[in-house]
Amino acid sequence: MLVNAANLDSLRVGFSTAFQNGLGQAKPMHDRVATTVRSTQKEQKYGWLGKLPNVRKWIGPRAVQNLSQHDYAIKEEPWEFTLGVDKDDIETDNLSIYTPMFTELGMSAEAHRQLLIFELLKAGFSTNCYDGQFYFDTDHPVLDADGNEISVANTDGGSGTPWFLIDTNRSLKPIILQERKGFEFTAMDKPNDQNVFMNKEFVYGIDARMNVGFGFWQFAWGSKQTLDASAYATARAALSGMKGDYGRPLGIMPNLLVVPPTLESAGRKILNSEYGTGGATNEWKGTAELLVVPWLA
Repeated sequence: MLVNAANLDSLRVGFSTAFQNGLGQAKPMHDRVATTVRSTQKEQKYGWLGKLPNVRKWIGPRAVQNLSQHDYAIKEEPWEFTLGVDKDDIETDNLSIYTPMFTELGMSAEAHRQLLIFELLKAGFSTNCYDGQFYFDTDHPVLDADGNEISVANTDGGSGTPWFLIDTNRSLKPIILQERKGFEFTAMDKPNDQNVFMNKEFVYGIDARMNVGFGFWQFAWGSKQTLDASAYATARAALSGMKGDYGRPLGIMPNLLVVPPTLESAGRKILNSEYGTGGATNEWKGTAELLVVPWLA
């Protein structure tokens, strides 16, 4: 292959297409548990996380609810991957080895989002959310019907493999994926570029700016107890009975059980089996969807 502008342009388009094909082939799971927020700044504040909207009876003048109660922010992080293609491989038209690599690069870019999100979900037992408590904790501060502060849990502890029960029907899911710029494909492939002149190497890369953080803790239950019907029932009851400030029921209906591959069998027994232990009817069949996530392994 002649190393000229036309052929290099064609090569760039081919590699970019392979990358986009890889993005399309990836099967994202993160949108089940995360809400994507487009950011316009390096650090985005989410002070409004301190308040779940609450409609009140209109008596007298309107009551303006202050949403800026917490100094919670997500700071963006830069990400990149760069791949070099030897000039000799282009001149000898030995490019078949690279196209699958660019397709895999696209799949890897999509997988990176999922890895960020599910790693944060797994770290929720030891990582703070907007109220200063661990995301999965036993003492989140909430005001009761009389305005007194009480502690509310969204975990029952344990020391085993973590699993999660989530309400995905809310406008804000448990995890926030903050994206300022998604992965973009760029190339340094001009014959007079320094990398070509000095190293006879054409360089192609992707980069993005994004990060993750926590949304409302009330929408998710995290447990390290043995995943069985009893623990599942505890999680459902706790989430369904969750209340906001001043004793207001939040109307949470958990519909997604998230597990790592090692708990797939236990999850299927709870959600798919006709019968439970001892041959009794399984009352939990069909009460949620099972999501098996390899990124939680």
